Amino acid sequence: MSHPHFLVIPYPILGHINPLLQFSQVLTKHGCKITFLITEFNQKRMKNAIDHLRTQINFVELSDGLDPEDDRSDQPKVILSLRNTMPSKLHNLIQNINVLDGDDSKITCLVVSKNMGWALEVGHKLGIKGALLWPASATSLASFDSIPTLIHERIIDSETGLPTRKQEIQLLPNSPMMDTANLPWCSLGKNFFLHMVEDTQSLKLGEWWLCNTTSELEPGAFAKWARFLPIGPLMQSDRSKSSFWREDTSCLDWLDQHPPQSVVYVSFGSLATVEANQFKELALGLDLLNKPFLWVVRPSNDNDRHNHAYPDGFIGSKGKVIGWAPQKKILNHPAIACFITHCGWNSIIEGVCGGIPFLCWPFFSDQFINKSYICDVWKVGVGLEKDENGVISKGEIRKKVEQILGNEDIKARSLKLKELTLNNSAEAGQSSKNLQKFINWANN
Repeated sequence: MSHPHFLVIPYPILGHINPLLQFSQVLTKHGCKITFLITEFNQKRMKNAIDHLRTQINFVELSDGLDPEDDRSDQPKVILSLRNTMPSKLHNLIQNINVLDGDDSKITCLVVSKNMGWALEVGHKLGIKGALLWPASATSLASFDSIPTLIHERIIDSETGLPTRKQEIQLLPNSPMMDTANLPWCSLGKNFFLHMVEDTQSLKLGEWWLCNTTSELEPGAFAKWARFLPIGPLMQSDRSKSSFWREDTSCLDWLDQHPPQSVVYVSFGSLATVEANQFKELALGLDLLNKPFLWVVRPSNDNDRHNHAYPDGFIGSKGKVIGWAPQKKILNHPAIACFITHCGWNSIIEGVCGGIPFLCWPFFSDQFINKSYICDVWKVGVGLEKDENGVISKGEIRKKVEQILGNEDIKARSLKLKELTLNNSAEAGQSSKNLQKFINWANN
């Protein structure tokens, strides 16, 4: 029996690269062949991780169309450059791969992430099947797919995507009520909204919209859309976790020296930035806890310097501050008591699979609705609230940490949710069955 050959194309940020790499590794275990497209710029930054995976996955590189000195944290600029420069290069790359590999091993299916809908158009013209792997929650995908309806019902403006008035809506049955000001595109500007309208249309060329989630976590999405397919949690391999920064594994030895459920873990992912005043308040809040803490202070995107100075009065003697973390291992370490998080979906899935209670600190995009799931639907965490100056105060941090560490109901629900979620990846689990269904489809 022949096996499908997937060309996997992530949008070039860590929050997309990692789930698509994890998915690729799962596919290789099923005998599938994987070619993974990475930008030349990221290939240099991730060389060690890529070299580690070359035995399983074939990596190919293309230019993102930007100059080396361009700011790649400017998402609209990256999106535009990819869309303007990559389609013709991708077309040629696919043809070259297919000539080299011969009839037996031609590319069978493209798997792309958000912002890369144009790649499905390229594949479609070449007669190649396509699928989307959405790196965020299924509910956020549902929100983008609902844009025409939201415009038709005059809930949002057709030009800007901004709400026409203050109100709460429920996107899906069994999903939390959502303030329309927190729709995922509202904080990202008009151009991003118009891009997502266009991208979502292109993504419809993907017959399946795969989601790193489970039907228990977000039941409403899968009841409503036939093309949505939950295949999560994508947690199969530590080796698939790649980074632009070197992971500091010394924190694992440090955690070994602490008793169970005693350490507060703080990380805001690979994109969110804490402004200077808030950074100082967070530092002082962690000092106030009188508990050990492990705090990830990411280097700035363009070099290895950290973004902010620590405030006068910050002692940090009970804590450990690191530049980048082996997060999955940390969240599965018995010493971790709770997770202060930006509510990015990858972090949430890792926290749920670790059975860890959450303290929610969303910054932008889908993170607000993710917080609603944690606090209002699954009830495995609490939110950190801003004061009248828009700052989460050191007192609020201390109060909420004490509240969550003293809540046995939240701890019990976290462990129950862990069990339910991980069961999906077992051989007879729903996600495993869905994955087999997808592979069979790609092979026909």
